[in-house]
Amino acid sequence: MRTLAGWLAASIALAAPPALTVDAQPANHTLTSVAGIRVGHHTLPNAPTGCTVILAETGATAGVDVRGMAPASAETDLLNPVNLVQQVHAITLSGRSAFGLDARSGVMRYLEERQIGVAFGRARVPIVPAASLFDLGVGDPLVRPTADCGYQAAKGASDAPVVDGSVGAGAGATLGKAAGLSRALKSGVGSAAITLSSGLTVAALVVVNAFGDVIDPATGQVVAGVRTMDGNGFADARKLVRAGSITFGGGGNTTLGVIATNATLTKTQATRVAEMAHDGYARAISPVHTPVDGDLIFALATNARPGAADVGIVGALAAEMMAEAILRAVRQATGVQGIPALRDLLPP
Repeated sequence: MRTLAGWLAASIALAAPPALTVDAQPANHTLTSVAGIRVGHHTLPNAPTGCTVILAETGATAGVDVRGMAPASAETDLLNPVNLVQQVHAITLSGRSAFGLDARSGVMRYLEERQIGVAFGRARVPIVPAASLFDLGVGDPLVRPTADCGYQAAKGASDAPVVDGSVGAGAGATLGKAAGLSRALKSGVGSAAITLSSGLTVAALVVVNAFGDVIDPATGQVVAGVRTMDGNGFADARKLVRAGSITFGGGGNTTLGVIATNATLTKTQATRVAEMAHDGYARAISPVHTPVDGDLIFALATNARPGAADVGIVGALAAEMMAEAILRAVRQATGVQGIPALRDLLPP
């Protein structure tokens, strides 16, 4: 078996995936490289949990693809292409399972104060789909994101490069739980983006709270995951599956993603992009979409680039960026309350 130092050395040496052939990459390689998108985190001070808000205040066409068996979500039915609402104004991601969905109402209040939303007489109704991950096993489960968490995250949102790591909705996120939380690693938020010479931008943000390991698609190597009993290596969940030594029981797992693009898309097309982006999960997480994962992906299109977009190109890039964002989430994470992060295992 390779030592943990060996695994880490291989991960670092082969960390950078092959560069895609593009012209003039922007300085911002995160979700906010899409003009009109702002992102804010709020991390609760007394427990490792929080919320992350993605604002699209001028409106964005949206779709969603839910593949989890027990998702904690709100307003996802609105994104069905057959339903009336055509645009959303924000997405709220949070920790603490269904309890964390309270953060959404704070985002709505923030937007309503600024007269952002669907007009109905004198009222404005902000459209804010939301999803929450299961991190109740990390820290005090009674400390939860509330409406104030959402409000503060929205208030602090900016178009600066997204802060990655164990912040916001990723503050309590973990991965590699095939052998239980005691052998898991800390995870968090990651983001990645690409701009083609044509001006098309496709970006991803993800909160990795997976049952499985994180794999570098470029090398097939485990980057982070369930640790061996002696701590000298990664057990490799793929081998545990083949040995029949994994039990898919309990909960505590949800990977939440958001794709943003400046392309012009319909709701049906945005839904297809969300579906294709799940390929990024499959490339970088193993096993994924399990019975104990509540995975979902939202897709947002700001429609800034006129003309019909090639949905195949947008979706393929979405999957690429999602996989890159997953790698960033685990590499930027920090350990908490006895759960180490990948950086904690690096030799001094």
